[in-house]
Amino acid sequence: MEIPNIPNLIIYAIPFFAITVIIEGLVIAKRTPNSYSTKDAITSILMGLIGNVIVGKLITKAIVIFVFTYVWQHYRLTSIPFVWWSWLLIFFLEDFAYYWNHRFGHRSRLFWASHVVHHSSEEYNLSTALRQTWTGGFYGFIFWIWLAFIGFHPVMILTQMSISLIYQYWIHTELIDKMPKWFETIFNTPSHHRVHHGNNPLYLDKNYAGILIIWDRMFGTFQPELKEEKVVYGLTTNIKTFNLLKIAFNEWIAMLKDVFTSNTSFINRLKYLIKPPGWKHDGSGILSEDMLREWKEKNKK
Repeated sequence: MEIPNIPNLIIYAIPFFAITVIIEGLVIAKRTPNSYSTKDAITSILMGLIGNVIVGKLITKAIVIFVFTYVWQHYRLTSIPFVWWSWLLIFFLEDFAYYWNHRFGHRSRLFWASHVVHHSSEEYNLSTALRQTWTGGFYGFIFWIWLAFIGFHPVMILTQMSISLIYQYWIHTELIDKMPKWFETIFNTPSHHRVHHGNNPLYLDKNYAGILIIWDRMFGTFQPELKEEKVVYGLTTNIKTFNLLKIAFNEWIAMLKDVFTSNTSFINRLKYLIKPPGWKHDGSGILSEDMLREWKEKNKK
């Protein structure tokens, strides 16, 4: 099989990210003075630089390449060539894998411990897209292993993962209201993703899409942005810090504390890793569905 030499797309995208973050910040500051938090933006950028450039390039990418390559070399069912139809196929399959990775990122505390970093900002702008986990790359890739197993070369998988990541950059903005209706029906958009970043009970655990919003529509996790329900960004309990280490590891510490210090059975300790954020072994926890139920009851009146 002839393997094409595909450059690292993220590296080429970095200048575009930098320029557009600055432009957006200037536009927001001009429209509504004192509404743009430069400190928050710098924090997001630094989280991304350390997470993607330092940790990602030096450690986790090597792990991912090794695992994908090992599976492809020893266990693949077939060999999928580098042709036009295989790129079209992996576009859909990789996006499907991303949807489930993202969904587990909200519904399993072990995965949430890393993904929470991306939701920790109370701002929503292009810099927020760069606020990335330092730990998710060590294990989140398991949702893509099956692509190597069915025959996609690791280069193709990693390339499509990069395309997905680059696409999702532009949807982190409030400057774009709605795209054309046909586009909103098929693709993930700023409006759809604003919902995903909301801590409103109505918006929690919705719109997990990467590129295609069709998966949320198919699996019952779609929620449109409503004019009467303004999005409030951040976590249900915000951590109120710009400390990079606290942002990166705050939820890990809280989760492991529950695992090792809770006065309960071994099975329940394991459930603190598996169950959704907010779960407690004694039933005192509040889950996102509990918040939504309470919100609906209040809005009936």
